[in-house]
Amino acid sequence: MAWTDATARAALRKLFDAALAAADPLTCLAPHLPDPPRDGRVVVVGCGKAAAKMAAAVEAAWAAVPLSGVVVTTHGADLPAPPPHRRIALRFASHPVPDAPGAAAAAEMLAAVQGLSERDLVLFLVSGGGSALSTLPAPGLTLDDLVAVNRELLRSGAAIGEMNCIRKHLSAFSGGRLATAAHPARVVTLAISDVPGDDPAVIASGPTVADPTTFEEARALVAHYGMALPEPVVAHLAAAREETPKPGDPRLARAELRMIATPLMALEAMAAEARTLGLAPVILGDALEGEAKEVGKVLAGIARGAAAHGHPLPAPCVILSGGETTVTLPPGVSGRGGRSTECLLGLALALEGHAGIWALCADTDGIDGKSDAAGAVCAPDTLPRARAAGLDARAMLAAHDSYGVFGALGDLLVTGPTLTNVNDVRAVLVG
Repeated sequence: MAWTDATARAALRKLFDAALAAADPLTCLAPHLPDPPRDGRVVVVGCGKAAAKMAAAVEAAWAAVPLSGVVVTTHGADLPAPPPHRRIALRFASHPVPDAPGAAAAAEMLAAVQGLSERDLVLFLVSGGGSALSTLPAPGLTLDDLVAVNRELLRSGAAIGEMNCIRKHLSAFSGGRLATAAHPARVVTLAISDVPGDDPAVIASGPTVADPTTFEEARALVAHYGMALPEPVVAHLAAAREETPKPGDPRLARAELRMIATPLMALEAMAAEARTLGLAPVILGDALEGEAKEVGKVLAGIARGAAAHGHPLPAPCVILSGGETTVTLPPGVSGRGGRSTECLLGLALALEGHAGIWALCADTDGIDGKSDAAGAVCAPDTLPRARAAGLDARAMLAAHDSYGVFGALGDLLVTGPTLTNVNDVRAVLVG
């Protein structure tokens, strides 16, 4: 078929919808549930952007199972039609900047799993965003301290695993501490991964899994990125009084993890949908990292190769990738948008209006950075339309205002919170 602007844009949206469907807790969670205990309690706790849907899926699957619990998610991330009689309480907190309701929810979850026996089951529902939503300061630290730390982490350019190494060593909840609080109960974690490599110790800072990182590593990362942290935080990291539980800790012997949705599963669903649309898919990987605009430049180069030489695939094809890129903001620059629109604008500038190439970059949680968009779409006419609108796309990228470019062109992808999160997905269509 001859690809037009309309058909290409429609195809990209279908690919994104396929990624969301693959990670929908209402369809992918129930098959991973363990058998409920015959003579013990069931306590459900959880945190993350998918928490409301995950909890609803548990309640639907276990309608006849006595259970209680509490989960925390972002403000505005409840289901359109919430269950009329919730047994799992839902709390709301702020992301990416932690707040007092998130700390209170973390404390409530810790209290809910205290005093359990070997007959009891703790079901932990975790998804991306859980670190900020369950920020509970370690003894001697305050929430203001951790808010300042979070600000530095977001500014630093550190990778998500590096951020979480530091977070875990300042927390009373993450880094395996929830599981140790629940000991000797059985703990089953159902996870939706939003991190490169699906490392369970990194997803929401791993509240129920062993933490291989150390205080020494956390201090080294702080020094490497030149983070200016509050004095109580510096002193806490230096004192290193209570390490996180490590692999082999007997308190974690009855903890297990089940991955219910991952970035690769989403990309494979996109690839399957692409084939139905007559597009040959290639998945570059689910863990691409680096500065967002530079990743966009690389993707543009691959797309050019496909258009000119038929490598890695001849047109019509779609180049798929996932993972979490980074946007490093200079001091005093806040920017508008997030990783996905910044990556896409870098790609558009590198393509320079190349004919027959369209692209979509979006975050599967529906929120790119702190914006109201999931991401955006670019087309061969993106730069000409920007110039006609009086926009200097290159200068706006340098100012980290990718949202401003795509917003002015009407090319933002706005979904609202999707109630799942398998990180960013990117699709470059070569027609």
